Amino acid sequence: MARKRKGRLVNGIILLDKGLGLSSNHALQQVKRMFNAAKAGHTGALDPLATGMLPICLGEATKFSQFLLDADKTYQVTAKLGVRTTTSDADGEVVDTSIVNVNEDKLHSACDMFRGPIKQVPSMYSALKHQGKPLYFYARQGINIEREARDITIFKLIVDRFEGDEVDMTVHCSKGTYIRSLVDDLGQLLGCGAYVSKLHRTQVTDYPVDKMMTIEALQIIRNKIDDETADLLNNDTFSELDGLLLPMDSAVKELPDVEIGEIGEGFFRNGNPVNFNGRSEFSEGTLVKVYSEQSGKFLGVGFIDDDAKVAPKRSVVY
Repeated sequence: MARKRKGRLVNGIILLDKGLGLSSNHALQQVKRMFNAAKAGHTGALDPLATGMLPICLGEATKFSQFLLDADKTYQVTAKLGVRTTTSDADGEVVDTSIVNVNEDKLHSACDMFRGPIKQVPSMYSALKHQGKPLYFYARQGINIEREARDITIFKLIVDRFEGDEVDMTVHCSKGTYIRSLVDDLGQLLGCGAYVSKLHRTQVTDYPVDKMMTIEALQIIRNKIDDETADLLNNDTFSELDGLLLPMDSAVKELPDVEIGEIGEGFFRNGNPVNFNGRSEFSEGTLVKVYSEQSGKFLGVGFIDDDAKVAPKRSVVY
């Protein structure tokens, strides 16, 4: 006997403006319940002390969350100079304090060392896995794990304000960048230590900031739905909430488009490579967005195989 589905088959991406003190997973579960979605996933955790843009994928959009995990991100961060903490943020225990003897020239010279391609050692309080467990699991037990430095890129690092022992910065960075580690490294270079006192993510790829919604704003819309009388599996019930969703293909909009014919759609959905118009334009291995030539529907992400056909990598089930 088939198991009864829990929740709606709703597909799309909501740009959540995550509030202070809320874990990314808790935020995810709240959004999932508000949309009564059968499936949901976020695209890169923000610490409880961090705020800002957290794209949450619903339904089939979860298949493309990795593309947003890999996307560039922009942050506004306040660094507190003169103090190091165990977690490199305000949640950690103080491990060292120093006199702040930093002027603007010294600060800007230090920031120059972090612009462009650099190597960064991830924090022990990151979610990176070691033997199946996140590093913070070991850190909380006082166990230090050797970590390899990773290649990252700081595309932009701007000092917006420098007053006393506080520095406000805007950081545009590649995937895999830990802002806490960046601030800790900057503090070490300045010779006084530093930790993150405020962190706000302003951008994920080029998603529009004005489309972000807070949990509170979403809840106001959700409260209009009477759970006792509404059909919670009927999409019309959720039309106002669903109207806030960005389309699934927005997660992969940087990829080039291809269209396949009606017959090819069935083959593609079943995991088979198919011919498409403009085959000569792409080299082998190129990732592409795939659309229906007939309906214009987004069918998923494919790659160009060694026969110059488009093979499915992530296909959408409607």
